[in-house]
Amino acid sequence: MSQARTGGSLAIRVSVIAALAGLLFGLDIAYVNGSLDLISKTFHLTTATKGEVAGMLLIGAAIGALFSGTLSRKFGRKKVLILASLIFTVFILLGVVAPTFEIFLISRFIVGLAVGIASFVAPLYLSEVAPPKIRGGLIAMYQFMITIGIFLMFLSNSALASTNSWRIMLLVVVIPAAIMLIGCLTLPESPRWFILQGKHGEAEIVLTKIRNTKEEVDLEMSEMKEATKDKASALKLLKHKWFWKVLILGAMLQAFQQFTGMNAFMYYSTQIFQQAGFSNPAVATIVVGLVNMLTTILAIKYVDKFGRKPILYFGLTLLFISAFFVGFVFKTHYHVVNGVGIMHLSAALQWSTLFFCLVFIFGFAISMGPIIWIICSEIQPLEGRDLGITVSTMTNWICNAILGTYAVIWLTYHPGNTFFAFGAVCVVCVFFTMMFVPETKGVTLEEMELKLRSGAKLKNIGA
Repeated sequence: MSQARTGGSLAIRVSVIAALAGLLFGLDIAYVNGSLDLISKTFHLTTATKGEVAGMLLIGAAIGALFSGTLSRKFGRKKVLILASLIFTVFILLGVVAPTFEIFLISRFIVGLAVGIASFVAPLYLSEVAPPKIRGGLIAMYQFMITIGIFLMFLSNSALASTNSWRIMLLVVVIPAAIMLIGCLTLPESPRWFILQGKHGEAEIVLTKIRNTKEEVDLEMSEMKEATKDKASALKLLKHKWFWKVLILGAMLQAFQQFTGMNAFMYYSTQIFQQAGFSNPAVATIVVGLVNMLTTILAIKYVDKFGRKPILYFGLTLLFISAFFVGFVFKTHYHVVNGVGIMHLSAALQWSTLFFCLVFIFGFAISMGPIIWIICSEIQPLEGRDLGITVSTMTNWICNAILGTYAVIWLTYHPGNTFFAFGAVCVVCVFFTMMFVPETKGVTLEEMELKLRSGAKLKNIGA
């Protein structure tokens, strides 16, 4: 029994360290919220150039994700995680001391490269080391770390607001970056990467450390060897229709995740609450971060109990209802005069708007946030996993960059229509999930791959 506890606890510890990449992801995307006005004053930014502060990091993330698969395939998951954490540490410090806006944007871009790399490698690594029965929860740990990072950054920015220094606010991020760097040095390499390199002995050694019993090790070794029996490069897999199906599915899910509008909240919630008339929008933003973080705990707890798809349906329903309510409030009460948004709400409407904003956060944090990352890291075949997750992660960041760059403009001039559009995306995503998304709960990665290769419909390759 002690061996079982040791193997399980080690798998969890390894997963927590890898998920620290999500913490840095959350810290970096939330940094803009609360510091943007200070950055704007330092560098004399316009509305358009304000969007570049968030957008440049996200463009870097999209490019980083593009090359992540190649790096991960060649050098291994562990080394690439170490590289990402090193870039985080060095170039966040460059941003802190940046003398000009151009150098600050360069630092944001290079940190974005690290964010993109980490957002690819961390869920991939987690999916490959986690036991099947708790795989969903451990991959969701990555999303949970993102929410912790967002919440901590909201708190930190609020606490440091009196300093009037965006540089001090950014300096806070260096500490977890250094912790991640040290933690990643202790990680084992992914056993599935060892299999891809033909190093079966090394793969078995790692599995023996992170699995409960020899039977589990033998079964996984057998399944991994079977999955790579007819070894082919990822590019050769593009000849197969079944591989294109999961490539497109992963990309579509990540696009849906972004265009539900959650990250528009994460970047610009302070502005949204200012427009709604709150006298202290920073407090409302902290509450948003807290709800986002606590709700993700529910996803971790229940994703392997209830499954992926039922939680997706539940969350998307909440997203649709709340987006349309908030959209209606802005559509009927918000006006732009001389480039400035004006809205006068009664106390009841103010609090109702806050309530439905929190429902929106709850709906995303329990469903589209963690579960999309889980599914995208589960559905790709072993030989094509680097390419497949590269495509889905890069799609996420491209869509995220669009939101980060332009949402500030949309929310300034057309906030009502913007929320209506987010709600419409949720409706479309419900039907897409019904028709194409598999239930992956409790199914091994290799079992899904065998069904996929045999020609099963996408929604039938899981449980």
